[in-house]
Parts: sequence; structure tokens; C-alpha cells
Amino acid sequence: MPKRVFAKYVTAFMLIITFGFVMLLLIVTSIVSNYSVEAKATLMENVSGVAKLCLDGVAADTVPADFSEQAQASSTTKLLNELLTLYLDEETDVTIWVMDANSCVVAVIGDTEERRAALLGYELPEAFAQALQTGDAVFQTVTPESLSQSLLLRAVDVRNGEGEFCGSVAVCASDIRRGSILKELSESVITSALLVLVATMVVAYYLTKRITDPLREMSAAARDFAAGKFARRVRVQGKDEVAELAEAFNQMAESLENLETMRNSFIANVSHDLRTPMTTIAGFIDSIRDGVIPIEEQPHYLQIISEEVQRLARLVSSLLDLSRIQAGDRKFTMSSFDICEMARLILISFEQPIDEKHLSVEFECDDDRMFVNADRDAIYQIFYNIFHNALKFSREGGLLRIRITEAKDKKILVSVYNDGEGIPPEDLPMVFERFYKSDKSRGLDKSGAGLGLFIAKTIIAAHHEEIWVQSDYGKNCEFFFTLRRANAHTLEEKRKSAERSE
Repeated sequence: MPKRVFAKYVTAFMLIITFGFVMLLLIVTSIVSNYSVEAKATLMENVSGVAKLCLDGVAADTVPADFSEQAQASSTTKLLNELLTLYLDEETDVTIWVMDANSCVVAVIGDTEERRAALLGYELPEAFAQALQTGDAVFQTVTPESLSQSLLLRAVDVRNGEGEFCGSVAVCASDIRRGSILKELSESVITSALLVLVATMVVAYYLTKRITDPLREMSAAARDFAAGKFARRVRVQGKDEVAELAEAFNQMAESLENLETMRNSFIANVSHDLRTPMTTIAGFIDSIRDGVIPIEEQPHYLQIISEEVQRLARLVSSLLDLSRIQAGDRKFTMSSFDICEMARLILISFEQPIDEKHLSVEFECDDDRMFVNADRDAIYQIFYNIFHNALKFSREGGLLRIRITEAKDKKILVSVYNDGEGIPPEDLPMVFERFYKSDKSRGLDKSGAGLGLFIAKTIIAAHHEEIWVQSDYGKNCEFFFTLRRANAHTLEEKRKSAERSE
């Protein structure tokens, strides 16, 4: 898997960069080509203009037979230099050649002294002179051996008053060689592309390695999880999305490990809770059948059998509730009812065990009647279980308190408090998990399966409310949950409807 990811990343990077450089090369080539065409067109216009000015200044209406001597005269050279300076800017590499009837360069204006000396006497091909003699302007590229550099040449003939060909004036400039420019440009772009591709490969390697290493570790850890080993964790490096994924993976692993621990504890507890009452029931029934237990003592043992059967029924009921909740089959019917009245009924039902433990009971309610909108049976189950746990884990002679108050956002807050050992801080995050039992020694909690609080949390979540716990370990514990307050208008309508029916 990591190799495939690496190949995909590197291939994608290479294709994108290569495509980008190809597009860049095409765009630059197009720009250079267009510029070359435009530059040549402009140069042709400049050459024609300079040649005309030269003809006007040198030849005028009468041109002497020895045109080459006139061109070399100081006054003529000065005039041509002035024309060149006026017509072309300083940065233009344009020069003027004056040639005799044989197309031999006899004067050069506008170039360096060294180049002028090298060009003097340079004779153009005979075809060039023949073309000029026909009266046509000549435009072509020449490469004097003395310069080893191509020049773009525009020449115009010079004739005397009788129309005889005396020589020519040409304007020259460096040839714009598109092929050479494009070749250099292509080499530069390709070299840059190769360097960028190498750098990209190095960066892509480290980037993909940073991504694939945690994925590889996760893959190995997942295989361990599948084998039932949940101790493995993934290294978290940095603060990017991969690090967040690794951290989330570790949290999942920790949750799975905790869940597996609780599941094992649950299986042990359920096995014990099933085996113990069944052994008790089977033993007493066999004793009664065999006559080992006298008839006058049988009612006592039958009562024990009944309690054990009820204990089994509660366990089976909890397991069925858990199965229905996980399958999403449990439906809730919302109705308005008095939560204070429900709390009073629960208190009364536990009157005997409260007296046996000599507990002090406090009942606080903001009003005598406080209505909530929820599923009555489900809330009764939650309230009953939480109060039963508080009673079970209360210390002898301690305080047991129920408090019902109004909270913000049209909520009712219910809390159940008890003096007792409380819950260890490390166990608080797992209180509402499946199969959790705070009394792992089963010294106090001999009947629970660790499902009551998980079911309570699931029911409260289905009501879109909250449930939480606060505990001062070794001193006390208090559970809280919220319910939505019933609409007063709805309650009034129900009351009037009830009065009409009576």
C-alpha cells in the first residue's frame, strides 16, 4: 500500500510539473516567434526609411559618376552620421553601408572603428548587385567572413541624373535568429524542468513517507486488533491531519482496549450472576424434592428461590434492553408528567432499605409540581436505577438526597446525591460505558451487570438531553440529568380537558 501511494503521489507531481513546463515552453516559443515577426517587420520599415533619407541627403537630384568617392568624403560621412543619429536611437545596433557599382563596401557609418575596418572592401555576391541594377530594393541576410556574424541587410540603388546605376546605400542590423533563441530557451527550460523534477521527487518522497509511515503502523496495529491485541499504539508526529488521524486511531485503540476489558469483566459478571442464582435455585429445589428441607422451613427457601428468579429476570431484562437499544428498536413516547411525584414514589418504594441503613434523606424541589416532557417509563427506569445505585453505595448513616430544580433553556435539572466511597477519578470517564462496574470486587454490587448507566445515558441521549456525574472519591457522589420542561399552555389544555371529561 505505501509503495502504491508513493507512486501515485510522485507520478501526479511529475505529470503536473511536466505539463506546466511544456505549456510554459509553448507559450514562450509563441511569444518569441511573434516578437521575431514583429521585429523583422519593424526593422524593414526602419531600414527603408533610413535608406531613403540617405539617398535624399547624398544623391539629391544629381549624383556624380564616382559615387564611392563622394560617399567617402568627410562632408557626406558627416551628413550620414547626423541622419543616423536623428533617425535611430542610441541602443539600436544599426549601421549604414555605402557600396559602389560592384556592391563592394566603400564606407561604413555608425559602427565601431574595428568593425568598420573589417567591413571595408567586403564585396557582396554578384546576384545582389544584379538585383539592385534592376531597380528593386534588396532585402536579405549576409554573413561577412570578417565578422562571423549574420546581418540583416536592406539596400536601395543610387543612380545619377541619366539613370545609370552608380552604387547603393544599405542599412544593416543584427539578424534576429529565432532558431538560436528558441534553442537556448528550450535548453534553459528543460534544464530547469529537470532540476525541479528532481527536487519534487525528493520532496514528494519525504511527504509521502510522512503520510505512509503512520498508515503502515495503523495497518499493522489493525491486524493486531483483529487478533485481539489492543495494546499497540501509533506514533503521533506533528500537528497536521495525519497526526490527527493517528491520535484518533490511538483513542479508538484505547476505547477498544477499555471495551474489551469491560466486555471480559461483563462476561465474568454475567457468568457469575447466572451461575450463582441458578446453582442456588437448583440446590434448594433438589433439597425440597428430596425432603432434606423440612416442610416448615420450605417457605423460607422458596422466598430465596423467588428472589433469585427476580434477580435473573432483572439481568435478562437489562440484556434485552441493551439489545433493543443497539438495534434501534426501542421507541419512546413523549408525554407530560410530574417529575416530583415520580421522585416521591421512588423514595417510598425504597423506604425499607433506607431505614435498614439508617440514612438521612433530603428531598428538595423548587415547586410541588414540576412537569417535564419525556417518556415516562424510560425516565422512571433511569431515576430508579440511579437512586438504587446511590442507596446501594451509601455508607451506613450517611446522607441521601434528591434535588429537582429549574435550569436554563427551559430545562429541569435532577440530581441524586449520596455519602459513600464515590468513584475513583480514573474511572469517571468510563462510568457510562457498557459493562462498567465500579465495584470490581463485587463486595457491594453483587447483582449489577454494568449496563444500567449505559442504558441511562442512551435513553437520555435519545431525549436530546445530558447526564453526568461528579464525585469526591472517598466522600460522596452525585449524578445529574436534565429533562425538557413541559409547555405550560399544553398542561393547561390537558387540565381543562380532564375537567370537562369529569
